[in-house]
Amino acid sequence: MTTEPAELLRDALSLPAEARAALVDSLLERLDATVDDDSCNAWKAEINRRLRQMNNDVVQLIPWDDARKGSSDSQTRVQF
Repeated sequence: MTTEPAELLRDALSLPAEARAALVDSLLERLDATVDDDSCNAWKAEINRRLRQMNNDVVQLIPWDDARKGSSDSQTRVQF
């Protein structure tokens, strides 16, 4: 039995958010088995930098809904 990609997408989009996130994570994990150590190290460093900024109150956190709304509104565009 072959399932069309559009049908798979429709079914995936009907899943709850947590299930969609788990599906995306599983798909990405299997997309490329080659690990770029430099890229992984760069991402770890970036994550740690951002965590330090959050823990030291260097940045102001905003709710995702506000960020998403702001990023589509040209007058209140959020800088990421």
